[in-house]
Amino acid sequence: MILYPAIDLKDGQCVRLLHGEMDKATVFGDDPAAQAAKFQAAGSEWLHLVDLNGAFAGQPVNGAAVEAILGRVSVPCQLGGGIRDMATIEMWLGKGLARVILGTVAVDNPKLVREAARAFPGKVAVGIDARGGKVATKGWAEETDVLVTDLAKSFEDAGVAAIIYTDILRDGAMKGPNLAATEALARAVTIPVIASGGVSSLADLIALRDTGVISGAISGRALYDGAIDLGAALKALKA
Repeated sequence: MILYPAIDLKDGQCVRLLHGEMDKATVFGDDPAAQAAKFQAAGSEWLHLVDLNGAFAGQPVNGAAVEAILGRVSVPCQLGGGIRDMATIEMWLGKGLARVILGTVAVDNPKLVREAARAFPGKVAVGIDARGGKVATKGWAEETDVLVTDLAKSFEDAGVAAIIYTDILRDGAMKGPNLAATEALARAVTIPVIASGGVSSLADLIALRDTGVISGAISGRALYDGAIDLGAALKALKA
């Protein structure tokens, strides 16, 4: 199972939100590229980037910070937030991003997801963010009646590289991931599922890995707070 350290970008800074609310942001640093380099130096094989402002604006906002990260590290990076048209997808992949994450458009314009996955094999993931099993969009600001599993299954034949599943109520709360819901989703689809939201201890990571069906986990606040030692976690997950 791959551990993806998260760098969430708001106004050019590294932050973590509580339950996805922009006014509940904790700033962890004002040099995202330096933070990315630290994660790489600790042995990370991937990085997970989020343009939080972009998720609300519907277009890239923290582009300069993302480009600085891409210029600083050699490990592959995936990015979500504000990527809602083919031009933006092409722009980011052209700048060296390994994978784009499409969230809101997976609900609003699933055809775009399919077109992008065909055009860029292995480089398009779907981000599914949920409250109570139902999908939320536009920076988690809008609720839908779409069920997580239904949305995931609709992309079974699309060729997407992964599904990043976030339980919003667990995100940033340091209360552990929604293990049951994440495992159920991973068993319901053949697309690799990456867990996000609430991963706050090495025990959480081991529990996710030991399901045998979850391909990755994203952690942010726990790494910044020191609740998870990145080097030790990476070593444990390889054991």
